[in-house]
Amino acid sequence: MSHEAHEPETPHLDFQGTTPYEDYVKADVLTHLQHTLSDDPGEMVFLVTTQVMELWFTVIVHEWETAAHALRGDDVPTALAALKRSVRELEALNASWKPLAHLTPAQFNSYRSALGEGSGFQSAMYRRMEFLLGEKSASMLVPHRGAPRVHAELEKALHEPSLYDEVLHFLARRGHAIPEAVLKRDITQRYEPSDEVEAAWTAVYSGDPGDEAARLGEALTDVAELVWRWRNDHLVATRRAMGAKQGTGGSAGVAWLEKRARKNVFPELWTARSHV
Repeated sequence: MSHEAHEPETPHLDFQGTTPYEDYVKADVLTHLQHTLSDDPGEMVFLVTTQVMELWFTVIVHEWETAAHALRGDDVPTALAALKRSVRELEALNASWKPLAHLTPAQFNSYRSALGEGSGFQSAMYRRMEFLLGEKSASMLVPHRGAPRVHAELEKALHEPSLYDEVLHFLARRGHAIPEAVLKRDITQRYEPSDEVEAAWTAVYSGDPGDEAARLGEALTDVAELVWRWRNDHLVATRRAMGAKQGTGGSAGVAWLEKRARKNVFPELWTARSHV
């Protein structure tokens, strides 16, 4: 028997066209989408980080839509798997703030003018995330009137039940006392907390912790906590970079972000804990 060391086999290097990796990932497209508008070298990390965030928004929307569709069919395992994946994706999304978290006003000002009236609140994919969380607002479609495909996708999302709507319908089918006013609410409007929904979650958490509804509640709470952390990290990064100045898109800047950071996602999941 030969004990000669063998060189590792050379990977396949010769392809007729582009590589299978390129065909699948479209890396050449992704890595040529960066067109900075200033001469400041720091603008590149701002642009790439923002683009990375958009990609994470896209996959998180996919997960939450998967979970909502699964709950509509009472497929809790599929919904839980999608929500748990989204928790890891939210952690990665939140880590995207790290390259921007310590921008000084001087550093941000060096390329801020290149943004013009551009602002993160104009992100259509982030808006779809918010719609899935129950933060509906028809006025948020207005900035996208000039982009027919984007506008149509947002309008469709506005008129579909949010993830939380599907959760509450699921609880009702499982015998929990979700009021008709909540089940038949106008789903194009922002979700408002309900004392009866709070009582239903209190009953869930007072029962078997291994029950599907309780496990669903905890998965949703993990999501809600990370969304809250995202909003706070956004607030802190903005406060460091520009203080209390008006936002790039004409918003109130830090004041608007502070208001957003105070809002709880899936509110009754948090208030019910006081009654268990």
